[in-house]
Amino acid sequence: MIVILFLSILFSCTPESKKKARPNIVIIYADDLGYGDVQSYNPKRGKILTPHIDRLAAEGMSFTDAHSSSGVCSPSRYTLLTGRYHWRSRLQKGIVELYGKPLITQERLTLAGLVKQHGYQTSCIGKWHLGWDWPIPDDQMNLFRSEEKDVVATMEHKKVWREVFSLPIPGGPTSVGFDEYFGTDVPNHPPFCFIENDRTVGIPTEFGAPRLFGRNQASLQGPAREFWALEDILPTLAARSTAFIEREAAASRPFFLYLSLTSPHTPLSVNDEWFGESKLSLYADLVMETDAVVGRVLEAIERSGVMENTLVIFTSDNGCAPYVGNTTTDEAHDLNMKVWSWDRNAPPVASMEEKGHYPSGPFRGYKSDVWEGGHRVPFIVRWPGKVKSGSSCDQLVHQADLIATIADILKTPLPANAGEDSYSLTPLLRGSNKPVREHAVSTSINGLPGLRQGNWKYIAGPGSGGWTPGESDLPVQLYNLAADPGETQNLASQEPDRVKQMEELLEKLISEGRSTPGPIQQNDVEVIRYPSK
Repeated sequence: MIVILFLSILFSCTPESKKKARPNIVIIYADDLGYGDVQSYNPKRGKILTPHIDRLAAEGMSFTDAHSSSGVCSPSRYTLLTGRYHWRSRLQKGIVELYGKPLITQERLTLAGLVKQHGYQTSCIGKWHLGWDWPIPDDQMNLFRSEEKDVVATMEHKKVWREVFSLPIPGGPTSVGFDEYFGTDVPNHPPFCFIENDRTVGIPTEFGAPRLFGRNQASLQGPAREFWALEDILPTLAARSTAFIEREAAASRPFFLYLSLTSPHTPLSVNDEWFGESKLSLYADLVMETDAVVGRVLEAIERSGVMENTLVIFTSDNGCAPYVGNTTTDEAHDLNMKVWSWDRNAPPVASMEEKGHYPSGPFRGYKSDVWEGGHRVPFIVRWPGKVKSGSSCDQLVHQADLIATIADILKTPLPANAGEDSYSLTPLLRGSNKPVREHAVSTSINGLPGLRQGNWKYIAGPGSGGWTPGESDLPVQLYNLAADPGETQNLASQEPDRVKQMEELLEKLISEGRSTPGPIQQNDVEVIRYPSK
């Protein structure tokens, strides 16, 4: 009997059982997909069909009060990968600029670095937009960008590009925990080529062809591979992702895939199969094509026989962009002209709202804004046998929470200087409906912070902080989202004590360098305080 018991214990500790105890992890990160762009999140005011994302929701848990760190992409990506609010870094506002330096320092623990410590093969596929150490000499930077769309590369351009793009590009994904990378960094910015690990795939030899530009296509001119086509990007990312899943499913180690989609962000480079399918707008067509890519990834997981042991997380970096035709035609046209388009003579885009589709669902604002439409995003978790199918959760959660959640699943503590703003979601995934975090911070593109505490939301300034017009007659804003999810009634003048208390809480979260329990940490820079003095 003792021998049988010993063998039973020994068998339970075999490498195979350990492998099963460590789930494969796939994070699918959409770009500029609004809360209301997913049909299951917006059945009454959504007109875009998203059957594959809806299937994921039907097989998992949908969070209805989930938030990105910002109303724009780079800061949200930083927070998702590190579990730390972006405004503790140098990125106090805006995004990582063209050819910008790495935002994630090599000593900071990331999701990829965490799981790599536990034997995972880690891959980042798609958009990075967190900076690299581009080997471009400062005195030659002018050769890598142009204000004109119709420009021809000179011999000097080609010589310098050949020298620079023959070198490795440090500071990217493989410097912060990923074993491999394949993507385009930022699809609407140069260089217009794929990057694999730390090198460009081929050498750019010309400026981007004029066909790459126009309304909501590429936005900044620079070096490009010959015959570069924006339409090829999304299918290529899908193919690389499914190949990675199939390869790693056959291996003896768990895998972690961070699929950072380039869509439905501009360029709105829809492939023929999806062109016009939504009967709503080019953007809506691209949402449908994006949904199809999600379907391909889910199919690869199932086909590879690892569905039961794969944790899938789907979310978006921020809300839908207003310049793709969400709001009134005048606003959409003005934003399109001001923010992205080369084509100044293009007619106004049709308004999706006028056609009955509301990309932000019931919420106010869009990408860039501190209002809910800027950063309240779809957030779906599927984990067969662990997360109840077809369930939903209305507790406040944040993309910063992923690193603590995965650490909890792996039964490993985070160091004191990692995941400073990350709370584990595992109680919610198991079915609890008690809060795991009491507060959360999300900001606008200009850095204006919005602090949630329970159902209350404090905004430390007037207006959206982004591109959506609308000012407050008070210096700050306070909303009760339980009674007013559309943020229409500013209660700051009626609740001065609550405003003061939330101001003090925001200051505490800033000054202590963390929002989770633990020793005080240092922010990387002096954090900008609001309201602006």
